[in-house]
Amino acid sequence: QVQLVQSGGGSVQAGGSLRLSCAASSSGGFSINRMGWYRQAPEKQRELVAVIQDGGSPNYADSVKGRFTISRDSAKATVYLQMNSLSPEDTAVYYCYALALRALLTFDYWGQGTQVTVSS
Repeated sequence: QVQLVQSGGGSVQAGGSLRLSCAASSSGGFSINRMGWYRQAPEKQRELVAVIQDGGSPNYADSVKGRFTISRDSAKATVYLQMNSLSPEDTAVYYCYALALRALLTFDYWGQGTQVTVSS
């Protein structure tokens, strides 16, 4: 079993910054391989924001490259998303994501979601 607990987010004016955190805990032989962030705006599909493999390089959606930075503290099993130069188009519910492995099987886990609102 894997649990993801998110923190951060909130409201900010355009051009501002926010930071999201997601702490993972695992038990029962699960190991977390990949962590990242997705977002879902009203009436839109959930989309990838950024993802980082354990020991690997991060990948970003084109829309956030150069503005968002994902980082991971493996010792704390925590992933962060630093969001700079925010625009109203970044307004969405942000979800932490983890890909866990157990016995050669993969499992997807999601955090509870955090609202990010950017006003113009």
